[in-house]
Amino acid sequence: MNTSLTGRQETSRGFTLIEVMIVVAIVAILAAIALPSYSDYVTRGRIPDATAGLAAKRVRMEQFFQDNRTYEASATTVPTTNDCSATDSTTSRFFDFDCSVAPTATVFTLRATGKAGGPMDGFEFTVNQAGARASTVSAALQAHGWAGNNNCWITRKGGQC
Repeated sequence: MNTSLTGRQETSRGFTLIEVMIVVAIVAILAAIALPSYSDYVTRGRIPDATAGLAAKRVRMEQFFQDNRTYEASATTVPTTNDCSATDSTTSRFFDFDCSVAPTATVFTLRATGKAGGPMDGFEFTVNQAGARASTVSAALQAHGWAGNNNCWITRKGGQC
């Protein structure tokens, strides 16, 4: 406490430097925990963009097969194109859709690949005519705890479905 010339005591107001430093340290610890969790949450929220698109395209491929008795598009099929005819890069903000190989009369494999340079780059989801689902991730994503799964579409780190 300070004593002025008149003899009155003055109390100081405000925070000490140590108090401010403690608050900053607490905020930094909370941010270090919260930011990676939030980033994973946002990534998990973008995965349904791929899976819903693949499910819808698979239905259209089956409808195409019902109409034409083949998955292959040609000048004689109606319509003359199917969902494997070209890469679809406009349906989704985060994924491009195509077929990993050209469909045959009885087989197709649809693929959703994270757009290059985008937040989902490195993710790949597939589904085939039998409904078999698979997921793969890049080495960079594996270093952050993501893993692919040959039996399902992943929804969480570690290859969880």
